[in-house]
Amino acid sequence: MNPTLPHSSVDPAPAIDIRCLRVDYGDFVAVNDFTLAVPKGEVFGLVGPNGAGKTSTFRVLATLMQPTYGEVILDGVDALEDLEGVRRILGYMPDLAPVPSDLKVKEFLDFHAAAYGLGSRAQRQDRAAECLEEVSLTGQRDCWCKELSRGQTQRLVLAKTLLHRPRVLILDEPASGLDPLARRDLRNALRKLAASGATVFVSSHILSELAEMCSSLCVMNRGCLLASGTVDQVRHQLGSTERLLTVTLLAGGEEAATWLQSRPAVHDLKLAGQQVVFRFTGSDDAQADLLEGLIAHGLRLRAFEEKRSSFEDILVEVASNNRRP
Repeated sequence: MNPTLPHSSVDPAPAIDIRCLRVDYGDFVAVNDFTLAVPKGEVFGLVGPNGAGKTSTFRVLATLMQPTYGEVILDGVDALEDLEGVRRILGYMPDLAPVPSDLKVKEFLDFHAAAYGLGSRAQRQDRAAECLEEVSLTGQRDCWCKELSRGQTQRLVLAKTLLHRPRVLILDEPASGLDPLARRDLRNALRKLAASGATVFVSSHILSELAEMCSSLCVMNRGCLLASGTVDQVRHQLGSTERLLTVTLLAGGEEAATWLQSRPAVHDLKLAGQQVVFRFTGSDDAQADLLEGLIAHGLRLRAFEEKRSSFEDILVEVASNNRRP
């Protein structure tokens, strides 16, 4: 499968362009012929079970390791040939990045701002204040790093990652271990970054988490790309179009069940009083036709409910089946 993504009509060049990427560890193939284009100004997700190859892919993008072969272009810069050039435009946040306990938040950011060469002390402090505001940590400026919660620590590392105004951000499991409130704050911060023109590539093994956070995403397993696009496009590419339908009637439950049982794409039908529950594998148009048919048959519907497979269910199926393209 070689999914394609739409490009902006203003600037068709992708912010992240990965071509035929392969990463080997001895005889083990961690990433296998991975090709993906991520448009500029998006929060784009990479999801897959543990061991899918996400971290190896991100380490190559972050210039921390050389692949076996392949090409990686970040915002027009060859990430495998021009390391210094790509590092100037790149921000990388690893999973569970360490933060020193014996520094205050402002000292931690000033240290990294100086390492980036961000001008005078006053200029560095101004930039640190801007980054703290972007991640909603202004009130913790004078706190010791060891006093921060897990969510605050993650946002501090993100603030550090933003100091040099990177055009491409690579974030490996940034929401790992965060509570719902901290995930919401992180999600808002990433959306603001994308709105400002940056491109955010974020990984997680929790697909629902990325669905909330990202405009588009892709699914990876056993080193291979399985699907990419919007949430609905990924569902379709993975064949996860089945949904559980519940029809509740005012009367005529048995008649409705008999009629539905004869329809194509209806499976595992169960009748409980005036409620009919069944699995449906047809298209959205076919589902609309089904409901119209019930009404045309003279049956009166009181309620209708649709439940699609959860993203976790999809990912579990991907992992358990050891799926490759």
